[in-house]
Amino acid sequence: MAKAAKTAIKTKDQKAAAEAKNWTKVVRTVRSPKSGSYTFKESIVHKDKIKEFLAS
Repeated sequence: MAKAAKTAIKTKDQKAAAEAKNWTKVVRTVRSPKSGSYTFKESIVHKDKIKEFLAS
């Protein structure tokens, strides 16, 4: 019974699932000007704009 419910959830909205695959989580290190230590900046970016995000 649980497998049937799980399968129904996966196939409920295939268009949204396909669109979600086009997004990527990007983690970038940024140096703090105050302390000089590194911090991490996380963003979810469309896969076509990853290079633009990292260049900025």
